[in-house]
Amino acid sequence: QVQLVESGGGLVQPGGSLRLSCAASGGTVSSYVMSWYRQDPGKERELVAGLTRGGDSTNYADSVKGRFTISRDNAKNTVYLQMNSLKSEDTAVYYCNAKRLAWSGRTYDYWGQGTQVTVSL
Repeated sequence: QVQLVESGGGLVQPGGSLRLSCAASGGTVSSYVMSWYRQDPGKERELVAGLTRGGDSTNYADSVKGRFTISRDNAKNTVYLQMNSLKSEDTAVYYCNAKRLAWSGRTYDYWGQGTQVTVSL
């Protein structure tokens, strides 16, 4: 059972930066596709950024391309989301996700508890 703990959220002014962390235990982040999602009240949860198991490929929502960067530190078993040039529309609860498909066909899918990011003057 993988446990994910997010941290680093908070209140920031427009144009500012934050770095979110997702610390994993019970499994290694390099064994999973690691992703960040976000959800605003009343809206569906959306994929923000993803990182492959090999760590060699990333994907981003169009709304955050060029501003957000997902990365991984295998030694710390932690995934990060560096968020720059933040906008008010980035306000949401951000969730870390770990997912992998086993040879058996079973899907392992784990979520953190979320961290609030608020972009406001």
